[in-house]
Amino acid sequence: MFGRLLGNVSHRVPSFLNQLLLTMKPQVVFVLGGPGAGKGTQCSKIVESYNYTHLSAGDLLRAERAREGSEFGQLIANFIKEGKIVPVEITINLLRKAMEETMQQDEKKFRFLIDGFPRNEDNLQGWTRVMDGKADVKFVLFFDCGNEVCINRCLERGKSSGRTDDNRESLEKRIQTYLQSTRPIIELYEKHGKVRTIDASRCVDEVFADVKAVLDKEG
Repeated sequence: MFGRLLGNVSHRVPSFLNQLLLTMKPQVVFVLGGPGAGKGTQCSKIVESYNYTHLSAGDLLRAERAREGSEFGQLIANFIKEGKIVPVEITINLLRKAMEETMQQDEKKFRFLIDGFPRNEDNLQGWTRVMDGKADVKFVLFFDCGNEVCINRCLERGKSSGRTDDNRESLEKRIQTYLQSTRPIIELYEKHGKVRTIDASRCVDEVFADVKAVLDKEG
């Protein structure tokens, strides 16, 4: 009888673990910095070395803009062209859907780098309203880089990226939006001791060495 009971328990354990993994909250690191600070490049390197999934708010919005039949496509296109921030409901819906799909496909993938979000107070309030209790924000990884370095990087990228916003006029608007709207969010997290600042003005490998030091320490 004891053996039969033990056998039943052993059968239940994997099932219990699977349920536990499925109910785990996403562990989120917000990745912020100005346009051209190297957020996407560094996120790609993090994914290669650590068990994170990279979700770029901008890439998700651009994909939705291009998706045939999207009800938000033209709206997103107009906001991006003007260097403005897309309405929060659209962005959070895309992020939540991407996290849910990732975790459904592989329950071990519950750690996410969310790149380029939250960009303003409205984004942050929307995240709190929709995701509070549903995801744990561990910290903000802030790539700090001078405006002129960022602009020059984006202009160089624009030669091959095909992005409509990689031109000087759009970039200057985006930098102003970043300074006015995103920097205060970084400062808010800083007051709570949740910002890890990286000097992003250096070469890719030097920046990543600092990123690794942060991630190894945070676990």
